[in-house]
Amino acid sequence: MIRIGTRGSLLATTQAGTIRDALIERGHPAELVIIATDGDLSSAPIAEIGVGVFTAALREAIADGRVDAAVHSYKDIPTAYDPRFQIPAVPRREDPRDALVARDGLVLGELPAGSTIGTSSVRRGAQLRALGLGLEIRPLRGNLDTRLNRVSSGELDAIVVAKAGLSRIGRLDAVTETLEPVQMLPAPAQGALAIECRAGDTALAQVLAELNDADTHAAITAERVLLAEMEAGCSAPVGAIAEVVESIDEDGNVFDELSLRGCVAAVDGSDVIRASGIGPADRARELGLSVTEELFELGARELLGH
Repeated sequence: MIRIGTRGSLLATTQAGTIRDALIERGHPAELVIIATDGDLSSAPIAEIGVGVFTAALREAIADGRVDAAVHSYKDIPTAYDPRFQIPAVPRREDPRDALVARDGLVLGELPAGSTIGTSSVRRGAQLRALGLGLEIRPLRGNLDTRLNRVSSGELDAIVVAKAGLSRIGRLDAVTETLEPVQMLPAPAQGALAIECRAGDTALAQVLAELNDADTHAAITAERVLLAEMEAGCSAPVGAIAEVVESIDEDGNVFDELSLRGCVAAVDGSDVIRASGIGPADRARELGLSVTEELFELGARELLGH
């Protein structure tokens, strides 16, 4: 029996449940084990309680043998390498874009100046301010149902959350606009899951690797390299999205390449620096490094305060 550690929220257990079910379908008995994390016990903004607050307890449960593996929202994992663990599988990613949930079915451009919009993310807040719509950004914590209720109750005019989370709990009906990357680049690894286990557990890693999606793994690698090189955690105003796209050579042959777009925004929205690149999917790390270098050349260090 593979014991899979997960946080206890509806979203976390739903995500981990899809992994459990996929393993069982492949003939590998599995069960969920709920692990409480400090992030679940605090209502403070992520920027205050720190990167990795949702993953630390799950990782300790792997390390001390209470669980065999854990399912994380990949964007919650610190970029710093931890030699105790490995990530043998990144399943096929959900829609990585951000979603607007607004009163009266409004889209972003229809919200009047002064409208209150809730977000838990420094990145989202910075990019929303950069759009120059005169919106008032409010902090947002709690599970997805709690966040949605702040709009339906009239407390906020709108919220911005990850579309993937709403999809996983069956609440896409609440979305009033899907925000395209030209408006708002998502967080690196948004919409992706990471299945993690102990570094030396080769047999389990081989089983978990059956759930790996190569295209998603390549995209996440490029995005996470960019985030790590920026020395920025999940609460920093850094956005990135990579995807495998079809290209055509001079002879008309179709082949796949990896496209990466990245941005760094000033927290006050006064500036946004963008860069992009394309390259072979098996050189995802190199692509992440090259786009990061371009962002640095355009002044990203200054915006991040390095």
